[in-house]
Amino acid sequence: MKGVIHSLIAIIVLVAMATGVDRALPVAAAATAKEVFSPEDVINTRFATSAELSPDARWIAYTVSVARPIDDDPGGAYSELYIVSTKTGEHRPFVTGKVNVSSVQWSPDGKAISFRMRRGDKAKTQVWTIPVDGGEAVQATNCKSDVAGYRWHPSGTRLAYTAVEPESEREKELEKKGYDFIYYEEDIEQRNLYMVDVVDYHAEGEPRRLTTDITVWAFEFGPDGRQIALGASEKNLVDHSYVFQRIYLYDTESGTYRKWSDNPGKLGNFKFSPDGKRIAYTAALSASDHAVSQVLVQPVDGNRALNLTEPEFAGHVQWVAWKNDDTVVYLAGEGMWNTLSSVKATGGKRRPILHSEQTGFVFGTPSHTPGFAAMAFTASSPTFANEVFFWTGKGKPQRMTDLNSWIKERKLARGEIVTYAARDGLEIEGLLYYPVDYQAGKGYPLVIEVHGGPESHYTNGWCTNYSNPVQVLCGRGYFVFLPNYRSSTGYGVARPLSTLGDPAGKEFDDVADGIHHLVGRGLVDPARVGLGGGSYGGYAAAWFSSYYTDLVKAVVMFVGISDLVSKRSTTDIPYEELLVHSGKKLEDMWDLSTKRSPVYYAHQSKTAVLILGGAADTRVHPSQSIEYYRQLQMNGHPAARLVQYPGEGHGNNKLPGRRDVLLRTLQWYDWYLKDGQPVDGPMPPYDLSDKYGLELKQ
Repeated sequence: MKGVIHSLIAIIVLVAMATGVDRALPVAAAATAKEVFSPEDVINTRFATSAELSPDARWIAYTVSVARPIDDDPGGAYSELYIVSTKTGEHRPFVTGKVNVSSVQWSPDGKAISFRMRRGDKAKTQVWTIPVDGGEAVQATNCKSDVAGYRWHPSGTRLAYTAVEPESEREKELEKKGYDFIYYEEDIEQRNLYMVDVVDYHAEGEPRRLTTDITVWAFEFGPDGRQIALGASEKNLVDHSYVFQRIYLYDTESGTYRKWSDNPGKLGNFKFSPDGKRIAYTAALSASDHAVSQVLVQPVDGNRALNLTEPEFAGHVQWVAWKNDDTVVYLAGEGMWNTLSSVKATGGKRRPILHSEQTGFVFGTPSHTPGFAAMAFTASSPTFANEVFFWTGKGKPQRMTDLNSWIKERKLARGEIVTYAARDGLEIEGLLYYPVDYQAGKGYPLVIEVHGGPESHYTNGWCTNYSNPVQVLCGRGYFVFLPNYRSSTGYGVARPLSTLGDPAGKEFDDVADGIHHLVGRGLVDPARVGLGGGSYGGYAAAWFSSYYTDLVKAVVMFVGISDLVSKRSTTDIPYEELLVHSGKKLEDMWDLSTKRSPVYYAHQSKTAVLILGGAADTRVHPSQSIEYYRQLQMNGHPAARLVQYPGEGHGNNKLPGRRDVLLRTLQWYDWYLKDGQPVDGPMPPYDLSDKYGLELKQ
């Protein structure tokens, strides 16, 4: 009988391969797989991080994130450059190995590929080019500081780029003598826009500085190259890029620029119409709107923008471009899915172009030819991480890469979209992943992973990474729940605005209600519930380990918030926090801020608390972790551990820190939830060096 079953599975696989039914293959392969997803699988998963279509639609240039080997120097993943033919499927490696390629673009004539890269330990990040027909990459710019962003002039004869002025000789000399004092947020140079002539795809002559008194975060050329739209702010601060960024128009003939847009809040991307008469852009609806959500069109010579987003649009617009002079195309997040739609520039009903629920995968920002006759994008699903796709508007998009063919050999957990009613009746959506080899009627441990932001949301794509090891946990016998609580994006503007000035209130009640829902369905053991998250999700972890301590036995708080009072004064985005989260100044909400801080309830915690974070985090200062750890410790908490990662910021970039977060998270949950160790017993060993896979001297 077993032989017959195996034969049937083999036939299913062959039929699926012959007919091109991609989704049948992982199911059939999973039936014979012997291994579940492992921690090393998480580390070694490759991701397509960008896909850029050539002007003639013959090639897609794409980048792949590749983990460093264990014995390599500490650092982030490498980023390699490849191209694939849309006609034959032929792949060519272009820049590979120990490289970090980013910001890939095609030259206007389509004969060369450009990108940002730093080559050499002391080198600066520059623009490089490489002929599409082959050859060596050559450095195209010679900026004395790092190139932050760049664009080709439509003619292909010039490059524009952004960079800060390099350190002066006087500043270098003062630094050598120990006078390198920090003038906090005062001595930061503006990020200026420069233009340089280009001959044979590399710069000739000295660059010309175009701006002086503003910081340019992003920019786009008009179709004739005469005008440049700048996304700029008055100061070179992260907070200003978030909430004070506006569109300026720069005239290359006169060398003057003026503020053009009057968007009241966050600014997204922007594009000139093909005739250069209008600009479409994405922006927040108001200063209190916590994310980019709308698509607007405004005449270049006018000062009034038309909002093209439907009034009751239950989603968030993420990106916009032009199909022709009269029609725009926009990408939006709607619930667990993404959509691509078109709408007339004068307003009206949108027309759907592509819906991720119909394709079975969640796609990213498309790179397209004029008129959207063809496009390329990256996409993922619950059964594969980000891959490259190509679409001509007919039939299903064509998958062009298979970066992790070994995933088909793993037992993957099945997931489903679930909805449940919050305590006030509002419908909440989430993703529920089942334990591998799930058996009905058996109570399983549960881990809830709360996303950060909260201006973010889970989509029905690939959700496994180093700080959110969904498939690994499911392979170890856990349910994993990913809730989109009411302040998430993807629901529209009204829901998040309802939580303004109510931190940890109804939004985290939604998460608690999700736990009650799953327990009520008889799926999970209420005595074995864990919860984790990073940033705002780390805030949720601290909140549940203190205020909601009766609901969770173990939490993992990663770069999380514990004290709303001190957090305001130590973050690098204080205005963003004020405008879209708190809604009031601290002096107007001292009491609420105090009572919505996990440190206020630390004394009542009965939950095992693992606190992780970067020692150089500017977004959520490391003191947030220390405060919570101290309050737990001073109240005699038996299971509190704080681990900090030197040199890491808001999330770990280097392989050692990522590997440790992954392994330590799994160890913590297994110890308290799977093995059932009591919270008032011994903690698991803190030294995990024997699990890093390193050859260490004794």
